[in-house]
Amino acid sequence: MPNASSENSANAQPTPPASGKAAGRWHSARQLLIQARIPLLVIGHALVFVAAYWLAFLLRFDFSLDQNYQSLFLRTLPLLVIVKLATFYVAGHFHGWWRYVTFTDLVTLFRAATIATAILAGLDYFLFPYQVPRSVVILDWGLTILAIGALRSVCRIALEQSLKSKSTQQTQRALIVGNSFECSRLGQLISSRPEWGYEVVGQIGLNGEAKKSRFAFNAQLAGSIDQLAEVAEEKNASVVLLRAGLLPGATLRQLMDDCTEAGLQLKVIPDLKDHLDGSHKVPMRDIEITDLLHRDPVQLDTSSINHLIEGKTVMVTGAGGSIGSELCRQIMKFNPHSLILLGRGENRIFKIDLELRALNTDTVIEARIASVTDERRMRAIFEAHRPDIIFHAAAHKHVPLMEENVAEAVQNNVLGTKTVADLANEFAVGTFVFISTDKAVNPTSVMGCTKQLGERYVMALAADTPTRFMVTRFGNVLGSNGSVVPLFKRQIENGGPITVTDARMTRFFMTIPEASQLVLQAAAIGEDGQIVVLDMGEQIKVIDMARDLIRLAGLPEHAIDIEVTGIRPGEKLYEELFDDHETTVDMPHPKLNAARYVRHTVGEVTGEIESLIGACGEGDEALRDVIRSIVLNYASSEELSSEPDQCDTGQSEAVEHVAVPEQNLPYSAATPMRQ
Repeated sequence: MPNASSENSANAQPTPPASGKAAGRWHSARQLLIQARIPLLVIGHALVFVAAYWLAFLLRFDFSLDQNYQSLFLRTLPLLVIVKLATFYVAGHFHGWWRYVTFTDLVTLFRAATIATAILAGLDYFLFPYQVPRSVVILDWGLTILAIGALRSVCRIALEQSLKSKSTQQTQRALIVGNSFECSRLGQLISSRPEWGYEVVGQIGLNGEAKKSRFAFNAQLAGSIDQLAEVAEEKNASVVLLRAGLLPGATLRQLMDDCTEAGLQLKVIPDLKDHLDGSHKVPMRDIEITDLLHRDPVQLDTSSINHLIEGKTVMVTGAGGSIGSELCRQIMKFNPHSLILLGRGENRIFKIDLELRALNTDTVIEARIASVTDERRMRAIFEAHRPDIIFHAAAHKHVPLMEENVAEAVQNNVLGTKTVADLANEFAVGTFVFISTDKAVNPTSVMGCTKQLGERYVMALAADTPTRFMVTRFGNVLGSNGSVVPLFKRQIENGGPITVTDARMTRFFMTIPEASQLVLQAAAIGEDGQIVVLDMGEQIKVIDMARDLIRLAGLPEHAIDIEVTGIRPGEKLYEELFDDHETTVDMPHPKLNAARYVRHTVGEVTGEIESLIGACGEGDEALRDVIRSIVLNYASSEELSSEPDQCDTGQSEAVEHVAVPEQNLPYSAATPMRQ
């Protein structure tokens, strides 16, 4: 077994004989060769220098040297050899290993030969009475580079072929994706290391049909990415290699599906820099949130928004949150007269305030720290600024957390909404948009109930006041604070497991830009008393999103365990966008759906809210009882868990690697909405 002095490359040395004495002699001889390596290299280089110099003379004089030029050769030879040896030594040319020769070594060879030739030419011209013909000097320079470069390259090729012939590891034929120079070099490197077990037999182009490429290591791309199956069959390849970060998420997902269909293994090769940052975390490529939607992002028509917002005073509550801050960014594009950033978290309000002020627009930015439950403070802000439009985004939204803090959920989501809506009505605000959630439909959580009560009050006001009141319902917003995507990414970076509460759980998903555009579009074209919802396509299984994130991170699907932990308090297996009592109506935009729900009067809802607020000091269970008496379709997840066909998966605390039986859950998105 070679020790550390043998330069960590035992696999590049011939295998020693098996017998003890022979192995000992082999080890001794090998150590002697290593110790004498530099002297042997010096002698070898000296012989090459002599041969190159002699050949230069012969070529210059057509292989017919007279006595004078033979004498000139002999007189100048010692100096030439000494200068070249010294120059090559200083340049580090004797310290590398020939079997690892790279383009960098050839550059070093070129530099050393050039410096040595320049020194010799200077000495010849200024110090000696005799002069070597300039053509001989140039020929010697070229022959030196050619001879040593060829020897080093041949040595490397011979050693690589020797290793391949002696390797006992089975080699898999592979295709590498990409027609760039970096992909070509990566393919060459992989093929040159037989111990890695892959032979790259072709490159797959990214942009359309196969074509000639000066980067392809075989001078001809084997095919394009849409011809993967045919190329793999033609080349008898079983593996597809992909450099991490090369493909966007949608293309990567398509490649995964193509490989699965063709029976090919897809191997993602991480960037070297991901292993050099000193971190113990799994490297994550940047993931576009839209990669996870399984649909094209919805682009809403914003032309009508400009008329609504330009020159107006706009207030955004919860302006420091994920949705509120993005809403503020979008609003700034439509040149409002002033924008009031309202929230109770000073750090987040400070951050968005700083960001918007840096835009240097004519819009007046007003940052106000306030709680929407503080009627006196909110009244003072309304009196000072007189908003024309209000987007009410302030809310407690984390379902399990609100199950443990029921009074806070009621205070913020119900009382806060009533306070802002009442002031909007009193101060004759033109448009009030309440941002709600699909969890308000047939709620199973305290958070969903409080949002439904907020909807009730806003819809009740819409029937009796000149202010245009409307509601927008969101699905789960990808990338927002507390959403599953940041959580799953952190779990992947830490090596797993990813925790999913139920393998059957599905959700509607939308992006932050989609959410903010929905609010603005609803404000622009929605009618008084409407509930507006974005067409988000079909619901997506949360466990499928976890798998997508693993694969989009450049990892094999089973590299990270997925642990099914059991449904949490307040969670639903699936979401609904409209209640049975709501009548759907058409919207001018094809990707928007709307409904009307007029069932409660302002007096009725005010009484319900007052009873809730009065019970806030009586404890969470007493408050839940009041909620049940008001929200008649409220059924907690604990109550639903007694029905095995709806909630009980029987997989709590299990690691998910097997198929989960499908249930016929009523989660279709757009079609059943229409009545």
